[in-house]
Amino acid sequence: MFDIGVNLTSPQFSRDRDEVVARAQAAGVTGMLFTGTNLHESEQARQLAHRYTRCWSTAGVHPHDSSSWTAAVADSIFQLARQPEVIAIGECGLDFNRNFSTPREQEAAFSAQLALAAELSMPVFLHCRDAHERFLTLLTPWLDKLPGAVLHCFTGTREEMRACVNHGLYIGITGWVCDERRGLELRALLPDIPAERLLIETDAPYLLPRDLSPKPASRRNEPVYLPHILASIAGWRGEEAQRLEEIADTNVRTLFGIRF
Repeated sequence: MFDIGVNLTSPQFSRDRDEVVARAQAAGVTGMLFTGTNLHESEQARQLAHRYTRCWSTAGVHPHDSSSWTAAVADSIFQLARQPEVIAIGECGLDFNRNFSTPREQEAAFSAQLALAAELSMPVFLHCRDAHERFLTLLTPWLDKLPGAVLHCFTGTREEMRACVNHGLYIGITGWVCDERRGLELRALLPDIPAERLLIETDAPYLLPRDLSPKPASRRNEPVYLPHILASIAGWRGEEAQRLEEIADTNVRTLFGIRF
């Protein structure tokens, strides 16, 4: 069972990272991908991936941090991506919900990272919020130059999901579907996601599943809860959890080219 989205560089894990990883592994999480969201955190994520067994990382600049994108940052990300622990470029994409960086800055950083991934022949780890049409417009010309792509933490509509799948993207699903307030639309479209395009993630420390019982004392999410998310998704899809785990793990190996 592989968690494709863990923000282990978060300060929320600063006091107990070893314990967080150990708990996840004891719960059956056999591999994890640590997310890089800017140059500093991408380097931190790589170091953590080197520290723990069956763990890897991404290297990239999140749309929120796109204003930091420079030629020097691009060169550093390029060099970082050549390290064996780094298996994808990202988290990159567009986020027009908050616009912490301007849309122009986001589009420039996104396009530059797609070009970098194409040059390195690496998959991309993608983010899209309130920017679906523009996101696909910028991404589509690069897809035949990339080995693969996953839209992580998908929370869009059925139509957006189908458009992404039709473009060959993998869809990352988090514990958002366990939220009875915000996740019902996503929960309803789960059966429509082709199994060969589905990946599972926690996005820890964010998006703690709201239906955990008993409820944790802390609101911090951890990769230890990945089995709960996977079982919930399998149930709503009408599938056996073990079978879905096998398919999702195969998808991870296909997309990222790793063994775990």
